[in-house]
Amino acid sequence: MTRKFNFKHITIVGCGDIGVRVSLLLQKQTCHVKAMARSGESAERLGAYRIEPILADLDDRDSLKKLNLTDQLVFYLAPPPGGGTVDSRMRNFCQAIGSGQVPIKLVYISTSGVYGDCAGSWVTEDTPVHPQTTRAHRRLDAETTLCEWGQTYGVSTPILRVTGIYGPGRLPIARLQQGHPVLKEDESPLTNRIHAEDLAAICLDAARHGQHAEVYNVSDGRPGSMTEYFNTIADLLGIPRPPQISMADAKTQMTPMMLSYLCESRRMANNKMLSDLRVTLQYPDLAAGLKQAIGQLAQPNMGYYGSMKSQH
Repeated sequence: MTRKFNFKHITIVGCGDIGVRVSLLLQKQTCHVKAMARSGESAERLGAYRIEPILADLDDRDSLKKLNLTDQLVFYLAPPPGGGTVDSRMRNFCQAIGSGQVPIKLVYISTSGVYGDCAGSWVTEDTPVHPQTTRAHRRLDAETTLCEWGQTYGVSTPILRVTGIYGPGRLPIARLQQGHPVLKEDESPLTNRIHAEDLAAICLDAARHGQHAEVYNVSDGRPGSMTEYFNTIADLLGIPRPPQISMADAKTQMTPMMLSYLCESRRMANNKMLSDLRVTLQYPDLAAGLKQAIGQLAQPNMGYYGSMKSQH
């Protein structure tokens, strides 16, 4: 049974893959969905999904002043810009949206990276943050900026600290086909994941039940190594597993971005998400999620969102 959704007017800031998935779920609830678009091309893409585009740019504060978010629900899914330790886009948004035009609630997607390396320990929402990369610092800056803005204007701002997202269109197939190496299994850190369709549904659950400035870890609760993840995908696709190398060799062969992911290890607990947001996962483990994601590859005309569109 589809759960009733009390918000009818929604704006999505940063409407990429997850934003479109969120929008398709909302349209099933007869909600009117708008989303920011930086260009005519982006606006055309949104229109194809029956999303009303709003031409505005988070890097241009003046363009944001025309937004009227009064009494709306906002999903803020836009990533920070590259470089530095502050999220200038979130700061622009909060400075532009002031008294008389604020929404009722804003759900923000952050990252589990704000916890930094936890040496494989279980991480709850009470675990102190310890960002160790500039991108994690930018996300923490966005969280802090948003919560202060919400407190000032009476806007509820639940925060989702999301783990690695996978699903149709979000699998490392090209990397596997190109034969890029992975770490040896005994050196590979623990990682955490959530299926894209589950994340979209969790965004709606956070809109229903999330509380102001409360943090919710978003994960399927089944951590595993990145090497295991790559090997499982390769096996399901029937292609060779990637070669394994030591961390010492990885430091000379892998990109700084990939190495940064391999230098952090944690197990993300999802108890608060399940209980407080009343979440029921459609894909509670990697086996179920990859079966769906790879199965959809055999239906090329469906597209990333085909399985969802077919439900309308």
